[in-house]
Amino acid sequence: METVNAALWIRVRNTLGEGPCWDAELKRFYWVDIEGHTLWWYDEQEDELSSFDMGQQIGFAVPKVTDGVVVGLKDGIYEWDETSKEFDKIVELDDPEGNLRFNDGKADPYGRIFAGTLHLDDEENEATLYRVNRDGTTEVMLSELTLSNGLTWSPDHSIFYHIDTPTETVRKYPFDLKTGTLGEGEVVIDFKDEEGFPDGMTSDEDGFLWIAHFAGGKVSRWNPQTGEKVLEVSVPAPNVTSCCFVGDDLKQLAITTAREGMDEAALEAHPDAGSVFKIDTDVKGMPLYRFGR
Repeated sequence: METVNAALWIRVRNTLGEGPCWDAELKRFYWVDIEGHTLWWYDEQEDELSSFDMGQQIGFAVPKVTDGVVVGLKDGIYEWDETSKEFDKIVELDDPEGNLRFNDGKADPYGRIFAGTLHLDDEENEATLYRVNRDGTTEVMLSELTLSNGLTWSPDHSIFYHIDTPTETVRKYPFDLKTGTLGEGEVVIDFKDEEGFPDGMTSDEDGFLWIAHFAGGKVSRWNPQTGEKVLEVSVPAPNVTSCCFVGDDLKQLAITTAREGMDEAALEAHPDAGSVFKIDTDVKGMPLYRFGR
């Protein structure tokens, strides 16, 4: 099995870097620092790095068809306008006790957002994966989860993949693009013998899955048809959180990492933990989908 090494791309000190996505039209790379309450973006055309404090935990950002982005915050999902810096809440998280927050989220090819939650005290069966329709209405897709995490689609959009991190598995679900509904799920990748835990995930145009290893210091590429691991990407940070394809040809993989939970010795050994790393790939990634198409 081939192993490659990721190189430093954007040096930052994210507590919990997550949720990377590439806006090909703007040539802009977005990601979030969940515990830093910050939306980050790198404008490749201007070679400019920017950030904005969202005021609460932020799990994901998804560009809209029109200007601006949709962000998953602690208490709900909002449209955020970069120019005015104003928020417009479109989904209220049903969480009167304040024990949940939104985590990973992405738009599907039809322009709906799939977004999951986690329980702040790691309570089992309390998390949910929601579908946010283009009109702002919501539907429950998966319930009784613990930590809804990586999600992606197959190249033909007929399969939806999802990770509930503590199960240490990747499950696939038949996906109906027209209705946005899921069929019966089944395990396609077993992560129990891997280093670390499965976190964020993306897919390439060959239908293979790229999975971040939290506490495992790597990203791995898998064939979901066979459950076989075919590539490892070594990352100089132990807590690897997510990845996405970037660049004009979508042949570079950007990788987010975290400093959370690392002691002084670990931070000294991995001084760039919390930064964004990158590799060149031989395969093209799947493009970004926008909310509200």
